[in-house]
Amino acid sequence: MLKVASLAAGLVVAAVSAHAETLMVYTSQPVDQMTSVIELFNKSQPEIKVELFRSGTTEIMNKLQAELAAGQPKADILLIADSIAMTAAKNQGLLMAYPEAPVKDYDPSQYDRDMTFFGTKLITTGIVYNTGSKLPKPSSWMDLLKPEAKGQVIMPSPLYSGAAVIHVGTLAAQKEFGWGYFEKLAKNDAQAAKGNGGVRDAVARGEKAYGVIVEYMAFEQAAKGSPVEFVFPKEGVTAINQPVAILKAARNPAAAKKFVDFQLSRAAQEQSVTQKYFPLMKGVQPPAGYPDPATLKVIEADPNLLLKVDEETKRKFADYFGG
Repeated sequence: MLKVASLAAGLVVAAVSAHAETLMVYTSQPVDQMTSVIELFNKSQPEIKVELFRSGTTEIMNKLQAELAAGQPKADILLIADSIAMTAAKNQGLLMAYPEAPVKDYDPSQYDRDMTFFGTKLITTGIVYNTGSKLPKPSSWMDLLKPEAKGQVIMPSPLYSGAAVIHVGTLAAQKEFGWGYFEKLAKNDAQAAKGNGGVRDAVARGEKAYGVIVEYMAFEQAAKGSPVEFVFPKEGVTAINQPVAILKAARNPAAAKKFVDFQLSRAAQEQSVTQKYFPLMKGVQPPAGYPDPATLKVIEADPNLLLKVDEETKRKFADYFGG
């Protein structure tokens, strides 16, 4: 029987009774989705009890660093939004290499060459539009700068969201956009929400006409009957692959390896499709209504560059839109 109990702000423990092993997962994936993930995992690994801490990637990494500084790390697994945070953790020597991970059906670009972290799904960031709005449907990132969009744009903050860190850092690194793009957004009275959920809710309720958001949240909201539509901008989308990794400080590395194996399995990839994610495993079809991943235009940025300018990205964003 699955039990979910809230222990503190952002902290949730999901536990299955009568297990011999315990695994602590720090994740940015929504709790309702992780509940289903754990249930599927326990079908093949019933002896492992999974506990969760769920929050935004930035808060997760801050919590982890504080625990390490205190000499009391609690996490076995990281399952977070972006590869920048994972790369930083790897560079600090925090991640365990797992060369036996089952990656034969994955493109090498989707996992760390040193086998310390592995992408689990493709998540793109584009524009959500309230179809009940009298404003025009957008087709370009530049549409958010138009006079009619003044005060009608909301986006997640990189101070909280890992996907937003990638999105803001990637656009800021492009000559076509740069920080001038965000300065213009600020002058057009764009607003920052704490995370993608706040963007989804504001646009779904009609408080804002346009939002910058990860695609699955928009598709999920549309499936629930909300008047929203997701747009893949013509310039391209930014993307993350929600990597999973085992911490060197893991108290239960054997169980952690089983969880990574599961995340890379066909069963987990097919489940991610039901949760409205693009799969990364070769041969698994995307959710109904999604474009073929091969046709997506993804705006690329060097992960090492994004890591180098990570603090600058957050500081500049806060200067424009507040903390």
